[in-house]
Amino acid sequence: MALSKETSTDSTRIKDMLKFPFKVAAISVTQPLGTYYVAVLPASLLLDVAYSDALSASHRADGVGYELTGTQRLPQPKRLQPIAEFINRTDSAFPNSIILAANVRKEDGLIEDEDQDEVLDIGSEHHSRWTVEEDINGGCGILTIPTPDKLAAIIDGQHRLFAFASAHPERLQMELICSVFLDLPKPYQAQLFATINSTQKPVDKSLTYELFGYNIDEESEEFWSPDKLAVFLTRRIGTEDGSPLKGRIVIAPKRDFALERLSENKTWKVSTAVVVEGIMRLFTTNPKRDGAALLDIKRKIRKEISESRKDKSPLRKAYLENEDIVIYQMTLNYLRACASVFWDSASPGSFIVKTVGIQALFDILRTVAAQAYQEKNIGIKYFAALLEPAKNIDFAADAFRNASGSGRSAIRKAIAAHMNKVE
Repeated sequence: MALSKETSTDSTRIKDMLKFPFKVAAISVTQPLGTYYVAVLPASLLLDVAYSDALSASHRADGVGYELTGTQRLPQPKRLQPIAEFINRTDSAFPNSIILAANVRKEDGLIEDEDQDEVLDIGSEHHSRWTVEEDINGGCGILTIPTPDKLAAIIDGQHRLFAFASAHPERLQMELICSVFLDLPKPYQAQLFATINSTQKPVDKSLTYELFGYNIDEESEEFWSPDKLAVFLTRRIGTEDGSPLKGRIVIAPKRDFALERLSENKTWKVSTAVVVEGIMRLFTTNPKRDGAALLDIKRKIRKEISESRKDKSPLRKAYLENEDIVIYQMTLNYLRACASVFWDSASPGSFIVKTVGIQALFDILRTVAAQAYQEKNIGIKYFAALLEPAKNIDFAADAFRNASGSGRSAIRKAIAAHMNKVE
């Protein structure tokens, strides 16, 4: 049925009401899994910024209303129309929250990093990351959504949200409760989805497998996607005796006041996402495509996807050949070298033990990993010798103070220049 002129005007007006950056109050909630934020967001904004692996919404060509697109069918598409009819009622209400994982890119499954372009020497100033900053006066945080880029993966509530695309346009103003996780790696999203749904009704394991690319049951390592392997190795590095990051890796946003609070009057901490992505980029540039290739037509083992696409990651061969122990030992020994050269003697306020510093060190590992792998030299002494010339850099200096992309880039370039081995 065609939209009336009045309805079309309403839809356009609602669209125009959204201004970015969009800021809203957010309550911080800390639970065993980690910290997330409860915020109230309008349905129209969520349709713009959110997506699931099955479906996403986009504005129609004429600018009026939304259309749904996706490469996969929703598990229960027939549910959308009844929900839309409920949304249109005068007594409609959704007191339960939509769960989002923000800063996860739809195109490749990587966590959005405002400094990625700088790391790749592209020099972009485009910052899309969702952030939360403490509001000293109000006592709660302020969630900032800087752009309408689709960076919010829906963990739970996709039927509820996408039904708004078929509801009356005025309903797009409806406020919805959202629980927002920042920088939550995809395997944790799958775990959360499975846990939530299994407590409500028997979960369809194939559904979880289709939506997230993971089995609920344990599976052989040779089937592991890059992000699942990276999470596994991160957990080991965060718990194993002798690891310099034991007890330091937490589920928290990369840059956020919650992570800062964890470090107040205590030893420094690092976000799980920082370590997972630092490891994962050693052997993949697109974990989402790798995950899809592993599930194409039938389940495949890693080496079967070697021809699916070109990937110049330094440890790609090690991943495809299931040489997980090599990847783990190289990473662990490199981090031990970082501890001996930088972390153990870091001055108060040094940025080498903050997010940008840890990210920069993983950038350096990515530049030296290929040679270390080829030479079969992945010992602590090898990496310490590479890093030692940069030992006396004062990473507490103002030059490294920027907590975003330029800070990470400055640290990386300073270390690389002293190493005289990394361009």
